Amino acid sequence: MKVLKRRCVAAAAAGTLAAGLLMGCSTPEVNHDEVVAVIGDAEVSYGVANFYSRMMQSRYENYYTTLTGETPAEFWMQQWGEESYENYVKSGLMEDLENFYILSQHADEYGVTVTEEEEKAIAKAAADFEEGNALEAKEVVSGYKKYIEEYLRLATIEEKMDVSMREGVDEEVSDEEAAKKIMKYVYFEYAKEGEDGQSETMSDDEKKDLKKKAEKFAKELQDSEEKDIDAAAEKEGLEVETASFNSEMTAPYVDVVKAADKLKENEVTDAIDSDGGLYVAKVTSLFDREATDQEKERIVKERKDEQYDSLLKKWREDTEMSVNAEVWQKIGFAYQGIAIPKAEDEDAKDDKKASSDEKKDDADDADDEDQEKDVSDSEEDTSDEE
Repeated sequence: MKVLKRRCVAAAAAGTLAAGLLMGCSTPEVNHDEVVAVIGDAEVSYGVANFYSRMMQSRYENYYTTLTGETPAEFWMQQWGEESYENYVKSGLMEDLENFYILSQHADEYGVTVTEEEEKAIAKAAADFEEGNALEAKEVVSGYKKYIEEYLRLATIEEKMDVSMREGVDEEVSDEEAAKKIMKYVYFEYAKEGEDGQSETMSDDEKKDLKKKAEKFAKELQDSEEKDIDAAAEKEGLEVETASFNSEMTAPYVDVVKAADKLKENEVTDAIDSDGGLYVAKVTSLFDREATDQEKERIVKERKDEQYDSLLKKWREDTEMSVNAEVWQKIGFAYQGIAIPKAEDEDAKDDKKASSDEKKDDADDADDEDQEKDVSDSEEDTSDEE
């Protein structure tokens, strides 16, 4: 199960939050200003921690409970290692909050600020959220202006720091460093279709027969003049896969990469055994321009990520941090579900708009008729007076 990533752009915050009005069940009264953690010289309020946590909770519940059919309580209380999934996720959320404040405390070093325009967007988003939710829901999610605004400022700074901290790395990568080769390969899987139509593992004797078949396939391909793996695979009813690789890669299988990396262009490997089946590969190119350029991009991104991670790690080590476990424990997910009402689909909106327009047109027509009638009555009254 993956940990969902969070992204919140303050410039688009109004739209993000307006479409995500949170609804929660009743919750005991809490002090939203109570300190849940101290990060360097900043005190993290329950309100900010709770608002961020509830937003993330809603994303998890919306994504996973839809997939699994579990109730929120079942989802959050499931075992994850030696703890519940709720505690596992909350550990990650607290680390997020710590990083928010640490990054904001180093923002001046990079000239990162929240602009006046962004402040206006943040203020509007917070006001719209506060106005659009009932008191009960706001109590559940700490959906009050000052907590929302602080979170959005932190998120805005974090996003800008994410860019700034990655700048300045060496973006020059040679073809030699990034060189990628290309192989085509076929896979003889140690599986067959059972009587019930489901896939099942072959017996040892069947595996031996399949191995002989793969070895024969490899030998005939090696001895052929064209070494046409596509034609040979089609003849045997096999699928051909294509993969870029270099000596450091492990896919499609580490031993296949090792064997292919020793070959010249247009040469074919022997049948290579693995736990799940056998591979036969042909090297089709010793240098692929497109794959090499993609590898250059990956290497540069890796350098930027390493620089960012290194800086953040050092700042975390240099920052005194403490968490008030008693206050943090008050933010629980299992028995406090959070829902985001789904936005109406466009067709429904169009239907409503059309219906509204029709009603408006009918009302306008009725007004016109009334006005005409009034004019007519007025003319008759004038005629009678004369």
